[in-house]
Amino acid sequence: MYDRMQELSIQNMEKIHDAAMDLLKNTGVSFNEEEALKIFKANGHRVKGATVFFEESDIQKALKTAPRRFTVHARNPEKNVEIGEDDFVFLPGYGAPFVMDVQGNQRQATMEDYDNFCKLIQTSPYINMNGWMMVEPADMPHETVHLDLNLSNMLLCDKPFMGSPVSRQGALDGIEMAGILWGGKKNIMDKTVSVSLINSLSPLQFADEMIGSLIELARHNQACVVASLIMAGGSGPVTLDGVLALQNAEILAGITLAQLVRPGAPVIYGSTSSAMDMKTGALSIGAPELSKNIHLVAQMARFYNLPSRSGGGLTDALCADAQAGVESALALSTAARSGINFILHSCGILGSYIAMSFEKFLVDEEACGMILNMLKPLALTDDSIDIDVIKEVGIGGQYLTHPKTFKLCRTEFFMPTLMSRKNPDAWAKDGKKHINQIAEDKVAQRLASYEKPDIDPEIEKQLTQYVEKRKNP
Repeated sequence: MYDRMQELSIQNMEKIHDAAMDLLKNTGVSFNEEEALKIFKANGHRVKGATVFFEESDIQKALKTAPRRFTVHARNPEKNVEIGEDDFVFLPGYGAPFVMDVQGNQRQATMEDYDNFCKLIQTSPYINMNGWMMVEPADMPHETVHLDLNLSNMLLCDKPFMGSPVSRQGALDGIEMAGILWGGKKNIMDKTVSVSLINSLSPLQFADEMIGSLIELARHNQACVVASLIMAGGSGPVTLDGVLALQNAEILAGITLAQLVRPGAPVIYGSTSSAMDMKTGALSIGAPELSKNIHLVAQMARFYNLPSRSGGGLTDALCADAQAGVESALALSTAARSGINFILHSCGILGSYIAMSFEKFLVDEEACGMILNMLKPLALTDDSIDIDVIKEVGIGGQYLTHPKTFKLCRTEFFMPTLMSRKNPDAWAKDGKKHINQIAEDKVAQRLASYEKPDIDPEIEKQLTQYVEKRKNP
């Protein structure tokens, strides 16, 4: 396969691997969580204070048990997804404290916003997995909001969902609620029903909340994305070469812990590292360095026979404008074409993770549909080439009125719902609307068309009671 983006040679990947092994053996990684340190000690790792040191054999042993692909089960079995090898999923944005409207006005996110994003995901033809904390609701108590987010994910959408890695207790709450949804916790001990994001704290650290969550999730066979987000020149080396080595060490350390907790627990190798803007000191996720890192992360994950994660429709822009379109399309298409399996932030993100936009969600979603169409292989059969039709039309003929054109005209090509293909007169007659204005109208239509997926009333009651009991013990 030919690609002008850099394809790493085996020697390149071994060099990155060897650099990471050096860091893991001689510098180590800090795990600020007591049970994690006990697990490492029990398995023969050298531990000094909170710092854990790794031999290459420790990493290789973990890689042997980590699955290269796995199924994430949805409460609607028809919507189960496969992650790994050639299979991939699109997921929405994650972790934004604000919502940005079409005029670029920013406001704090609410629980209603979160619910509406769940509804857009449920009605999406292309987003095949629900996320976690698409927005952080400011109108809900911080200590218990994860319960409400889990409840919305489970009741408002019947696609697979992400779990709650906010703390060890948050992870356990998500596991207990998933147990209710599947008729008993025993039913999910060998069935992965959630994927949670475990971020390192660069350089070379993991916070106690993240590691406590990873331990419980791995123990219960729930998938973890072990991810590193390094700001090149800030929290990591200024060169992407150095970033690749550093993030590789962090990710492999987390994956090793997951495999020590439960060999075979599903894990994903992840990164959205990018450059620090040297003028502002801020992380830039619209930078070309992000897309370069995405392409290289996909290759390193394959080097280890692991599923991969990166960001998707990412931008530094603060409204759904041309900048947002360019930056998001570059990152999203790079992720899909490079072989990333878990494409988080596919839809809605603005301003370097600071905000979600309902309008941009729909624009990005349409881009996902276009990318899926691009990736769909040609059949290249006698019927699809149909040389008889070409001979029949002959020299100088036309295909517009041919019966085969009539037969396939509604299904053969991608049909956008937002992007305009009108001529100037038709565009002017419709008010010269830009795509973000069209999306603004479509958001209301989509939400109005939403229908809550069926769920056993007794299960819904038990889930609601669990949340209320945890909120009011």
